[in-house]
This record gives sequence, C-alpha cells and structure tokens, in this order.
Amino acid sequence: MAQETLTEKQIPEGCRWGDLVSKDGIDQMNFYRETLLKLGTSSNMPQVQAIFANAQTALKKPQILNKLVKSIDELDWYSAKEEGLGDLYEGLLEKNASEKKSGAGQYFTPRPLIDCMVELIKPQPGELTQDPAAGTGGFLIACDRYIKRHTDDLFDLSEAEQSFQRHQAFCGIELVQDAHRLLLMNMLLHGIESTVSLGDTLSGDGQQLPKADVILTNPPFGTKKGGGLPSRDDFTYSTSNKQLAFLQHIYRGLKPGGRAAVVLPDNVLFEDSQGKSIRADLMDKCNLHTILRLPTGIFYAQGVKTNVLFFQRGKTDKGNTKSVWFYDMRTNMPAFGKRTPLTKEHFKAFELAYGNDPNGGSKRVDEGELGRFRCFSRDDVAKRGENLDISWLRDDSLQSGDDLPEPDVIAAEIMSKLQTALEEMEALTALLEGEV
Repeated sequence: MAQETLTEKQIPEGCRWGDLVSKDGIDQMNFYRETLLKLGTSSNMPQVQAIFANAQTALKKPQILNKLVKSIDELDWYSAKEEGLGDLYEGLLEKNASEKKSGAGQYFTPRPLIDCMVELIKPQPGELTQDPAAGTGGFLIACDRYIKRHTDDLFDLSEAEQSFQRHQAFCGIELVQDAHRLLLMNMLLHGIESTVSLGDTLSGDGQQLPKADVILTNPPFGTKKGGGLPSRDDFTYSTSNKQLAFLQHIYRGLKPGGRAAVVLPDNVLFEDSQGKSIRADLMDKCNLHTILRLPTGIFYAQGVKTNVLFFQRGKTDKGNTKSVWFYDMRTNMPAFGKRTPLTKEHFKAFELAYGNDPNGGSKRVDEGELGRFRCFSRDDVAKRGENLDISWLRDDSLQSGDDLPEPDVIAAEIMSKLQTALEEMEALTALLEGEV
C-alpha cells in the first residue's frame, strides 16, 4: 500500500515491498523474516517500529509466502484506500472480535456504542481528545471521523488547524502490545499521526498524559489480562479496583470545562469504602449529568453489566453536580448477541432524550416510574450513600418468579464477582507484603 500510494518514505530502504517481490523461494522467506526483525528494532520511524515490534510469521513454506506476495501485489491499493481502507480494517477488527476463540473481544467496544458516545460528546476541531485505554483505537478513529464529517474532510480548517488535527489532536495509552499494534495500523490507515504510546495508565505512564478537552474510553473490565495493580502515586484515593482508578485518572485528566464519556461496570456505581469517596469526589469536581445503563450481552463477557457515565469537569472543585439523569436501556430489552446484534438504531431514543447539548444542558423530561429516563437530585444520591446503582423499572421477565437468566449469563456474573474478589485479595496481599 505504501508503495502504490507513494508513502514509502516511512519504511527504510531495503525493507520495502519491491525488495520482497524481487526475491523467490527460500531467499524470499529468509528476507521476509529478517525484514520483520529490522522493522521492529531499527526503523527510524517510531510508528513503523512500534507496528512491527516483536512481529513474527506463522508461514513456514516458501511457496505459500510467494503465493501470498503475488496475490497482494495484484491488489489496487490506491483504489482500496480511496474507497475506505480504514473502514475495511475496522470491519476486520470487528469480525475478529466477534470470534470468541480469538480473544480480541476484550479490546473491542461495539462500534454503535462508540458512535453514540461520540455523537453526544461532539468533539470539535482544535480540541485534544484522550483515550487512556485505547484498545484498537475505536474512540479516536470515531472522533476523527466525526470531525472530518463536520469540516468537509478538514478542508474547512486553516492549514495550521489541519496540521493539528492530523498530528496532535489525539493522545492515549494502550497496555497490551498486540492491541497497540492494531491501534497504530488503524490510525495509519485513517491518516492520523498523533502519538498513542504503549504503557500502563495506572502507573507513572498515565501521569505523563496531557490534560484533555475530551476523554472517551472503555477501561478494561479488570481481568488479569487488563494489567497489574494500580501504582499511581498521585491519586487522592488509593484503590485496588482498576475501574475506580481509571475513573480518578479521567476526571483528574480533564481541563476545566472538559467533558468525558466512559464505559464502566456496575460495581463502580455501588462499591463501598473508597468507591463511595471517589464517586463523591467525582460529583464534586464534575457535573455528572447523565448515566446510561447499558443492556447485557453487548460485550464479550456476557454477564458483565455496564454503564456510560457522561460528565463535565467544573471550573471549581466543589458542588458541580446538582442532579443526575439516568436512562435505563437494560430492563426489558432484547438479549443482544449474534442473533440480535446491537445497532445504532437501539440508541436513538436515548440520544433524543439526551439532547443536543454535549454537557447535558438540553431541556429534558422526567418520564416517571414507568419511563426509561429519570432525574435524581444530588441530595437523593447522598441519601442513598452515594450509591449510583439506581433502577426503578420492573423486569417483566421475572414477574413469574421462575424465569431466570440463561445459565451462561448467571455463570458469567458469578465469574465476574469472583474475579473482582480475587483481585482485591491479591492487592491486599501485595500491600501487606510491601509493609512487611
């Protein structure tokens, strides 16, 4: 693609497509393996080096590599790029994530959900957008697409503004190297040259991220693959819960007036101890104006119950939340999965209720106990012990008393709770060992 679109300057001489095509047989195979190593260790282009870091090939027979090279060489990459090569790559990521055996689902947020969050937060040209758990880049790509759609593919902007959008508008961190590789390739195919580094947001790496105008993210759900225990020394509230730690990073990482939308599991809404303090701190420092209760079954872990928190950082650090609006998209909703895929249409009613103001300032209507959209005052939340796990609709499927969820959903919920408990025990053990 680089050869055909005249962008080979980012690939070192001697490691380019023409060099690979010119060889055959075992020489081609050896050259390919050597090139992967060179690109991953000695490239002068940091993005190319990061994409090929620790890259390996599963190809063992020279004739298979040769057939693959010839097939790729016949492709019209220029036309493919013009027709949306980045969108094609996003589609491949989504297809890969839907296959349970691939394990990629842990890095993948459903694109209809991402598009909904971006549409409501409305990123603007000139703003710095951050994703501290960047995955394969879904949020950053969607923000870039949104801005390009509203600026005639950036042509409405000045030259300096265009340069900012391409080189500086996005930042973030991804912990898992394979996901980081996919992320960098995704950004490259979408013409984004901003820096998203490989690292751990819950360590000192996260402290290096600049404060942002917009933060959109879906932090890992806390499995062991999601990273080690938080080791930040700048948080007000020390916690072993990675989602609560990410939440602290997010609201502390916003500029005054900056806005965020973040996917978080239910335990963040009700966990006691430090969780209660962190939620109170969030509502002091930010206007937590909207919580969307998401349906189950939309992520790879079927039993995980999640929410989207929408908030704006205040100009002061006290009393910014006056009320919180809740939209219940979970109760009496279809069981989403392969049979009933989640689509953009499922979010239409919520988007209408949310309104056009990205900071929740649009005129809203409380639909009462029988509706999906309700408002609770800050005092109401305080009386509940800062518990934001609020629901009111009656679940029709449980009216008979014996219509239980599917066994795999129950099992997944149990596993999720056991996993959280195990991580907290590990954190406590590590803390005690540190004190000794």
